[in-house]
Amino acid sequence: MPRYKLTIEYDGRPYCGWQRQDNGLSVQEVIETGIRGFTKETVTLFGAGRTDAGVHATGQVAHVDLARDWPEDTVRDALNAHIRDELVSVVAAERVGADFDARFSARKRWYLYRIFNRRAPPAVDRGKVWWVWKTLDVAAMHEAAQALVGTHDFNTFRSTHCQAKNPIRTLEELSVTKGPGDEVHITAMAQSFLHNQIRSFAGTLKLVGEHRWTTADVVAALDARDRTRCGPVAPPDGLYLTKIEYGNAPKRTLPAYEA
Repeated sequence: MPRYKLTIEYDGRPYCGWQRQDNGLSVQEVIETGIRGFTKETVTLFGAGRTDAGVHATGQVAHVDLARDWPEDTVRDALNAHIRDELVSVVAAERVGADFDARFSARKRWYLYRIFNRRAPPAVDRGKVWWVWKTLDVAAMHEAAQALVGTHDFNTFRSTHCQAKNPIRTLEELSVTKGPGDEVHITAMAQSFLHNQIRSFAGTLKLVGEHRWTTADVVAALDARDRTRCGPVAPPDGLYLTKIEYGNAPKRTLPAYEA
């Protein structure tokens, strides 16, 4: 059966998350329904990472097997026609080999967390950023973030509902920069993340930006390996899955939870 790699973007606000659930409409279900309308097939879509309710994506990747060998542009355009009333878009469809797996073939996952940092609340981007009215010290946040880069036991910075058996991850990048306008951007990259890991980072680094925590406090929280030592978990509004990178390295079996 031909396998297709789909690159997907979505506004996460109306959905219960990426993964199909009984308690609401998911992004996965939206696209599977679109495929059924287009091909008349009932299929299962496999995503590169699970995002929680309210989390957005500009570069989610999924794969699906179809019975017929459709042109790539036809798959993209027909799917978008069938889901045109949803806040989901298939940006690209690409034929790939049967050994490609959107989740397990991924080598790097990139996330962006957007903080809207001004006294007045956002209007246009409400629900798409985390509004923090107190001026943040971006340089202090970036310095503290570097203490988290590397291979660590991140038990402090994961949800109590995280299903991963191993809390050890290698965080390759965590940077805090001044974004456009009134935004502060937190960029994170790793092969895989724990559940709520980036939102936990964002809430903790906000404390640093407000001068309520120091880099030493972040290090102490990391070393404690205790969830109760984490800063507040940032809301899903500002989190975006932006890019998935693939390569020829051996597949990994670590779960790719939403961060």
